[in-house]
Amino acid sequence: MGRQGGRGLRALAPIIGFGLSGELWLALVFLALAGGSDAISGIFRSAIWNESIPDTLRGRMAGIEMISYTSGPTLGNVEAGVAAALMGLRGSIVFGGVMCLVGCAVVARSFPGFWSYDSRAP
Repeated sequence: MGRQGGRGLRALAPIIGFGLSGELWLALVFLALAGGSDAISGIFRSAIWNESIPDTLRGRMAGIEMISYTSGPTLGNVEAGVAAALMGLRGSIVFGGVMCLVGCAVVARSFPGFWSYDSRAP
């Protein structure tokens, strides 16, 4: 699979473009790019998960993963609603995209193993 660093970031930049776009056709292009990038990122996350989690921990890790899948969107909706109330819909979308990029940069800097993951390495 090789190095996968940066793929998740590619899904976030189109969200910022979506928030800044003024034309419907351009907004749809950005949403399609974001969705496609997110799908590819999901495939890579699943592959990394399956290759790196020992069999003895799979059940526990699956439970943690389920919590993140069920709580993440709800927390994101709360953040987006609060941001929209404070800065409007467009501002909320752009702010969310920018803050996700910042969060990814912090995680990549804090945990360099995520950024440089290579399935070919032992």
